[in-house]
Amino acid sequence: MNKTCNDNIGRFYYYTQKMKNLRSVIFIFLLAISSIPSFSQYYFRGELKDEKGNGLQDARIALYSKGNYPFFTGKDGVFGLPTNLKIDTVTFMLEGYDTLRLPVPTSQYGQFVLKASHKKTDNSLRLASYTKHYPYPANEPIDEGDNVLNRTAFIENTVITCQTHPETALGFNVDKASYSNIRRLLNNKERPLPDEVKIEEMLNFFNLKTTEADPAKTFTFNSQITTCPWNRENRLLFINLLASKIHLDKTPTANLVFLIDASGSMEPINRLPVVKAAFKLLTENLRPTDKVTIVTYGDVVTELLPATTGDEKQKIIESIEGLRPNGNTPGASAINMAYAKARENFIPYGNNRIILATDGDFNVGSTNFKGLEDMAKNQSQAGITLSCLGVGIDKNEELEALAKAGKGNFAYLDNETDAEKILINEFAKDLYAVATNVLMNVQFNPKEVSAYRLIGFDNKKSAINAGITELQAGEAGGGKSFMAAFEITPSGNGAAPAANIQLSYNLTNKPDIVKEQYEAVQNTEPIETVPGPYRFSASILAFGQMLKQSEHYKDFSWGDLERLTASAITPGDLLQKELVEMIVKARKIYPARRKNKMAKAG
Repeated sequence: MNKTCNDNIGRFYYYTQKMKNLRSVIFIFLLAISSIPSFSQYYFRGELKDEKGNGLQDARIALYSKGNYPFFTGKDGVFGLPTNLKIDTVTFMLEGYDTLRLPVPTSQYGQFVLKASHKKTDNSLRLASYTKHYPYPANEPIDEGDNVLNRTAFIENTVITCQTHPETALGFNVDKASYSNIRRLLNNKERPLPDEVKIEEMLNFFNLKTTEADPAKTFTFNSQITTCPWNRENRLLFINLLASKIHLDKTPTANLVFLIDASGSMEPINRLPVVKAAFKLLTENLRPTDKVTIVTYGDVVTELLPATTGDEKQKIIESIEGLRPNGNTPGASAINMAYAKARENFIPYGNNRIILATDGDFNVGSTNFKGLEDMAKNQSQAGITLSCLGVGIDKNEELEALAKAGKGNFAYLDNETDAEKILINEFAKDLYAVATNVLMNVQFNPKEVSAYRLIGFDNKKSAINAGITELQAGEAGGGKSFMAAFEITPSGNGAAPAANIQLSYNLTNKPDIVKEQYEAVQNTEPIETVPGPYRFSASILAFGQMLKQSEHYKDFSWGDLERLTASAITPGDLLQKELVEMIVKARKIYPARRKNKMAKAG
């Protein structure tokens, strides 16, 4: 019985002890039994089709009587759902179609039609940043080399005049794969292509924070203005957001699917061995209430290990250790099976997540990544997220787009140190979100700032050409730090804030949008004296621009960069120390820096 039923029966017992009037007793008894729900069972059957009569498979179905528990249409759009209501309310949802919600008699066979939506649904064309009313160039040419190499071409953010375009917005959706990929290339004495250098991912790889999180707030805000190392006439504005910490013992129970590529291409030492090490480390941190299913694919797609609880760690680890690379890569079929297993073991309000580890080479079956992205987005709406781990690959863009569509994370694992950092040190940050749909709008004060340039958060040429204005929002994991930086040209006397910042987000599992306002105050300090995290951030910004051979900085040499970075390292931090080693390697394969002029304000 439900809570209302038990409460009313309790009231009946209480009042029968206190009241002697028989009519009153009978009245209260009738009141109690009237609230007991009918437990008659119905099986609501039907089919869902598009306007052309084609069955729609994998559409999400919600019943009012079942709350948030998700159901899905099967082959040809057919479904059958249990319910205890004779009249229930059904909701059908599928990416690319308008949502349909209506009351239905559950004892009758239903036939339903979804109408195609005319809204833009291409997840891969959302923007990383957007300047309001700015005249982005139309039909930006895409280099033939980008098409040949299957790479995404980007437009580097330029200098914007505050007087005409003071507002820029950006999404919180920042992965970290670019840094690991750059490290791999430099270790191989190769230069990363400019579009492979994503400065925001390099910046946020280190989870830099300038203060401890306030436990009473979802986000703790800090900003700092410093002198700009490569252009002393300008300033750097840093914006640092720190999400509140999550305690693992208070986090939702996890229903995880380890989806592991065990095909022949995963044999090299920096692929399957790294993946196995990563998942074994993650297994060690499972709680008894968590459960894991392992799906692998090589010659065949198979459920290697049915759902197993976290108190059977040795069983899970032995299954992972037994993996051997073999066969082709039927990735699409494997993803379908992983979602089926995630739905089979779905935990309402739990952390239902697939973690895909692959070199990205799907060479058998469907290779339509757009179709996989649509599936990932549909499943994320049903409460199943998808995170992707790339190993030993150049095709990061496809996996990154897939993870974003699945509202998960993307990371590139280059070695076991990366595995430990991403899956252990940042386990709570990456797998448990405190907020979703996180966006930030920065409105500069034209009286204090004459021009600005957002460093990183560059947009795809294809998105600009398509006239897209929608931002790719992100999720904030517990304890996760977010850093963004603008190069600004000061113009006032410092009496007023340089910018006003609006942060908007949804608390996890809550529909209402939360909005918070902050100010970037005029607290300028020389780069040599600001706290280490800001100085280290500045060195990453310079390094990224030098790797891109950007035209937007000047008067800064590799020696200058080495000295700045060395002065900012936190003692004992091996990851930060590694950045100096990467700079030394880059210096040997890049030409000496030629002084160039800053881009003119737009």
